[in-house]
Amino acid sequence: MIQTSISKNETSAVFFSVILGLLASSALQAGAMPDQVERLSRDLTPVGAERGANEAGTIPAWTGGITEPPASYRQGDHHPDPFAGEQPLLRIDSGNLNQHREQLGNGQAALLAKYPEFYLEVYPSHRTAAYPERVYEMTAQNAASGSLSENGNAVINVAEGFPFPFPENAQELIWNHQLRYRGTGSIRHIKMIAPTANGAFNEITMTVTTTNPYYHRGATLDIIDNHFTMYEREVTTPPSMAGNVLLVYESLNQVAEPRKAWVYNPGRRRVIRAPNVAYDSPSAGTDGMHVSDMTDMFNGALDRYQWELKGKREMYVPYNAYRLHSSELDYDDLVLPGHLDPRHLRYELHRVWVVEATLRNGSRHINPKRIFYLDEDSYQILMVDHYNSDTELWRYSEAHPINFYDVPTLWTTLEVHYDLEARRYAAFRLDPGKPIPPFNMELDPGDFTPQALRRKGRR
Repeated sequence: MIQTSISKNETSAVFFSVILGLLASSALQAGAMPDQVERLSRDLTPVGAERGANEAGTIPAWTGGITEPPASYRQGDHHPDPFAGEQPLLRIDSGNLNQHREQLGNGQAALLAKYPEFYLEVYPSHRTAAYPERVYEMTAQNAASGSLSENGNAVINVAEGFPFPFPENAQELIWNHQLRYRGTGSIRHIKMIAPTANGAFNEITMTVTTTNPYYHRGATLDIIDNHFTMYEREVTTPPSMAGNVLLVYESLNQVAEPRKAWVYNPGRRRVIRAPNVAYDSPSAGTDGMHVSDMTDMFNGALDRYQWELKGKREMYVPYNAYRLHSSELDYDDLVLPGHLDPRHLRYELHRVWVVEATLRNGSRHINPKRIFYLDEDSYQILMVDHYNSDTELWRYSEAHPINFYDVPTLWTTLEVHYDLEARRYAAFRLDPGKPIPPFNMELDPGDFTPQALRRKGRR
């Protein structure tokens, strides 16, 4: 049976009382006051979302999320669907989308209007997001100490938790997304496709190895040398691309030290710096439909945009995508011309933060304007509307998350990036034929260096 309520309420209450005592006796920096922090155990969730249900009762109260796997689950399994027997509450398509327009993003509406055969099936809402107690504890500490600097391009005095559980501006929300908990380290097997307009596609498979120093116990900015995440992406098929490796360091202070990247090309047998793996540089194998900072819905430096918080909305968003996560479902079952097969997609009504990013004067990016929709329970970006230089919507991105309840953490099992003009898309999903790795791997940061990459290439 799935555990969907907090199993450590008493522990949490004791912790928060200790935290409040420490905060009351110490000088606070630019963060929250002790009475605000106390809200994380009362009317807000431990990461800062509204704990209560919405007025209509169509979004339930958060009661802890899914914190334990079912008895049948074994490490490495694709996570069984706890809601497999549910039926959709409604279907939205091009014929009735105007009736539901207030709960839809611009990209969703454009996708429905463009493809009359496409639809959204909306299911009962479940607030499944949950994180380890350590993340909640450190989030409470970050609430009092964390702040932005360098015009929002750096985060200081935070570690091991969400930096801003009381977000006051758009940049704090985007940093919450970038620093959300995804374990200490993992090795994920991913399949990528970019179907043609008629639905023909070839698969690219890759292994993505990640270590997250920010979430290593006892981490500080000095200890982790400013690098909150290091990841290595190695292409394994097709043979023409196999052996290509990308290594990236993501920075907490992007002004003091921007992102670092290196690539290894087996044909040249060399490791070279890749300063252009950022912003709108095209991602390999996507025919230009995906660029570097679209990975994980958004990553990297914030400095090219003006950021504006537009508020919070109740919207139909991709959520609890366990059907997509199934080991029995592959791209052959999913791919249709222009879009994924809607039979396998699940949408729910959730509260989301809405953030608008507009290109700064003098800066360059193929997306001069973007609108981001962030889940209030996890700060995961669920949807993005991308606008071109004529301020017209031309691309739309969706992230389909699940609660990996053995951790627990909420993260994506599939991302899809639609090019509405080209009637094509690029999609990234976990390989259904591979086991799901643990997310608590203690990977050695010394293995994430150009020297280690060079040694690997010579083997």
